[in-house]
Parts: sequence; C-alpha cells; structure tokens
Amino acid sequence: MKIALLSPIAWRTPPVKYGPWEQVASNIAEGLVERNIDVSLFATGNSITKGKLEYVSENAWAEDPQMDPKVWECLHISNLMEQAGKFDLIHNHFDFLPLSYSRLIKTPMLTTIHGFSSEKILEVYKKYNKTGYYVSISNSDRSPELDYTATVYNGINDNEFTIKERSENYLLFFGRIHPEKGTLEAIEIAKKSGRRLIISGLIQDQEYFDSKIKPLINNDDIVFVGNSGPRERDQLMGGAYALLHPISFKEPFGLSVAEAMMCGTPVIAFNLGSMPELIVHEKTGFLVDNIAEAAEAVSSISSISRKFCREWAFSKFSRKEMIDGYLAVYERILNPGM
Repeated sequence: MKIALLSPIAWRTPPVKYGPWEQVASNIAEGLVERNIDVSLFATGNSITKGKLEYVSENAWAEDPQMDPKVWECLHISNLMEQAGKFDLIHNHFDFLPLSYSRLIKTPMLTTIHGFSSEKILEVYKKYNKTGYYVSISNSDRSPELDYTATVYNGINDNEFTIKERSENYLLFFGRIHPEKGTLEAIEIAKKSGRRLIISGLIQDQEYFDSKIKPLINNDDIVFVGNSGPRERDQLMGGAYALLHPISFKEPFGLSVAEAMMCGTPVIAFNLGSMPELIVHEKTGFLVDNIAEAAEAVSSISSISRKFCREWAFSKFSRKEMIDGYLAVYERILNPGM
C-alpha cells in the first residue's frame, strides 16, 4: 500500500510550535511508517518524517513573509497531483482545494475535514461528494449535506505527554489568542476562582490581544508565556491544575483538550461542538455553559482522577487508535467488496 499524505504548508510538519493540521498530518505519517506502510509526506522541505518527504517549498509561508501563500499552495498541491499515479491512495489534509483535482486523476482521494471555515466551502465538498471520500474528526462536525466514510478522532503521540500525579496551582489557557477561543473568558474564570492563569498561544488576532488581553497581563496572577513548543507544552499542561477551554464556537475537535487529558490534566470547557465527545463530564473535567459555572467547576477539580484522564485520552485519542481508524478506512476504499 502506497499512501501520499498531503499536509498544509502554512507551517512545518510537524510544526515547531503552532500548526494543528500539520501536527495531525505528522502523527498520521509517523504512525503509518511504524506499521510498515509506504508513506510519502508532501509538506515543506524543512519538515521531519521517517517516511519519504516530497516538497517544492523549502519553508512554510506563515514563517516566511516573502512567500505568496496562493502561489506556493498551488505549486505544492500540483506537485502531488502530477505524481498521483504512483500511489494507491491520497490522504488529503489540505481542506477543499485538492478536491478540484480529484476527477482529473485515477487515484482515490480521502479528505479529512478538519472543520468548515465557512459555509461557502461546502459547495466544493458537495460537488465531489459522490466521487470522494470524507472523514470527520468528530461526530458533531458532520454536515448533513455530505456523506462520510467514518469519524476518526485526532490522535496524539502519547510519548510526548507526561502525566504528573500532582499538579501545581495554576490554571492554563492553551490555544490561539482569538475571541472565539475565549482567552478573555479564561482570565475572568481565573479571577473569579482566585487562581493564577498562564496563557500560551499564537496571537491570531492582534487587535484583540492588544486591547483586551495585554492590559490584564501583570506577570503575577495573569501570565503570558507566548507561543510554546512541544517541550514547554508538556510542562505547562502537565503542571496545570486544569485547562480552561471557554470557546464560543462549535469547535470540530480541540487538540489541546486531548493533549491536556493525556497529561492527566482535567479540562473545563464550554459545552459546544465536539466537547461532549472529548470530555467525560465529572470524570475528565466539566462541561459548562458560562463563566460562573466554569469558576464553580474549578472548586470541584480535586474530585477528578488525573490517572483516569490519562487512561481516557489514551483509549480515545492516542496515535495508535487514530492509525487503526485510518487503516480501516483505507481498506474500505481500496477493497470495497471485502
């Protein structure tokens, strides 16, 4: 079985810091290599993989202001499509654009839909609904207008996440600094609960950060540590009393939620999108509806078993579970009569 794995090129695969789609693509590539699958990863030239690396762009466009994203994305996607005949299956992690090539090649294409950035992109998915294959990353993120082969939860490499039997006293916000991710709400929850908050993430909305978040950072009870890499992520998540995830949108998955639980850290999240699929209420954290409920939940965190958080995350969101799921999907596509 020869698999072509198409990763985005906004960031390196795996990302140095931020880059969730690239991280998932990397986890899949390395997990497949471990199963002795012939994998070619189409990513940036500075990407790291034990499989075969294919690239046209040495660097990621989000890390190089001289690059035109559209130009290099077109070159990147076409590089794979011009070699499509070499592979048994293309596994697309590049959203909807590669679908426009899918009827021009004979190789079947599986697309993992990492969420819908806009309702407008549904038109592309609908056009190729009968000839393509779609996987959702949560049951909550399925469109009723599309057909899906399966739901496969994002899997993480458990070796990169260390469980700590005892946490420290701080709360953690880990994610994009953006209104929909609830950075400001996390600050309000921390203040109401009387606990220190550490904020880590990529500033995606600079005006929001400058006007709403930065004035509240005092390096005392509200601390901003910037965009953290894997080592810092493990330390921050493992030491946190709880992860705060007060989102205001229907999040398709929430990688940081699974990562925190893999460290044994409970999660307090607003009950939207995929959160009920990721969090076992009162077992691995709390699903709440507002800031007041979240602050109240902080006082109940001591009832959560960190060991069970780790066990739950390992059983649902490990790389092994994800690879098992995708191999089953590959078989269904390549051997439909079996």
